[in-house]
Amino acid sequence: MKTKRIICLVGWLVWLLAACRSDVAITAVPTLMSAAVGQTTLSPPTPTLSPSLPTFTPLPTLPPTYTSTASPSLLTTPTPEHVSTATPEPTATPTHPLMIEVMRQQSYPGSELTFEETLADGVNYDRYVVSYLSEGNKIYALLTVPWGQPPPTGWPVILFNHGYIPPDEYRTTERYVEYVDGFARAGYIVFRSDYRGHGNSEGQAGGSYSNPGYTIDVLNGLTAVTTLPAADPNRIGMWGHSMGGHITLRAMAVSPQIKAGVIWAGVVGPYPDLFVRGNIPTSSSAAGPPPTSTTPGAPGGRGRWRFEMYETYGSPEENPAFWASISANSYLADLAGPLQLHHGTADSSVPVAASELLQAQMEAAGLNSELYVYEGDNHNLAINFYTAMSRSVAFFDTYVKGH
Repeated sequence: MKTKRIICLVGWLVWLLAACRSDVAITAVPTLMSAAVGQTTLSPPTPTLSPSLPTFTPLPTLPPTYTSTASPSLLTTPTPEHVSTATPEPTATPTHPLMIEVMRQQSYPGSELTFEETLADGVNYDRYVVSYLSEGNKIYALLTVPWGQPPPTGWPVILFNHGYIPPDEYRTTERYVEYVDGFARAGYIVFRSDYRGHGNSEGQAGGSYSNPGYTIDVLNGLTAVTTLPAADPNRIGMWGHSMGGHITLRAMAVSPQIKAGVIWAGVVGPYPDLFVRGNIPTSSSAAGPPPTSTTPGAPGGRGRWRFEMYETYGSPEENPAFWASISANSYLADLAGPLQLHHGTADSSVPVAASELLQAQMEAAGLNSELYVYEGDNHNLAINFYTAMSRSVAFFDTYVKGH
């Protein structure tokens, strides 16, 4: 038994020496041992094989024309070629002929007066129908000139702006006869223009609210009447009734030559409130919704111009700067002289609130203005006509004749 163990030990050593010098797999050992020992059979261990490494496909090389679709800001720091440094130009609001600043930039050369007809004398003044030019149109006018020797600088002048009269019914020598007479008797040259399209005046009668034509005729008339040697160009006042009051306020906002204004029952609210009836508030929100194609008169009738303005410039809420730019009320601080306002509380054509609002605006701006309200009187101040006329003459005597 001892001998067998020695033999086995020697065999084991021989095997180890052979294994170290050959490529025999270690897994063969149990078989050799089994053959040598003859007693113990060892089951071969289950080989633990490492998993085969996966076969990788090489990553494709990006072609030279490859362009990343990622946001540039995630890839690189923007360079000047990626970032625009230009300042966007604001969209300019288109101009409109009604804008006060646009009207101020124009000239009103008028022309020399042409005497068309000599009328019957007044109480102490001569009366004529004259004509002049305004934007190429021949405009007719009524002219009165006081009798006697003019003052050294000439007679003071009152430009007279009548209210709305249907253009095809208008006649130079009709209506406002007593009004003109009241100022002519007081020693003033009175000049009453027949706006374009009225009576024999050339041009299209377009209204005073939708375009500046009538105001332009009046301003050209101012230049024309001062070509008279008997007129004092430095003593100019302006009177207006109803629509003529609107023209008066606009003309005064444009021309510093007008030293004082008197307005009876004037359409003198700012544009957003111009056609509001009843009490006129001070907010443009009272103008109501913009006119639409279903609004009476729009877009094919008298209200069409309002519809077009809303379409072009937006509502007063959307574009208050534009609506302010066409309103003489925005330029009261630029008036060259004071205002006197007259209005009846029973006026069914223009609410008294229009004059009250203008008076409040003048007071808020610290400007010289007077307001006379006549209880129960109508649009023409028929009940208080002579009182209103006396106050108007006294006002002009102070701020025009005595200037």
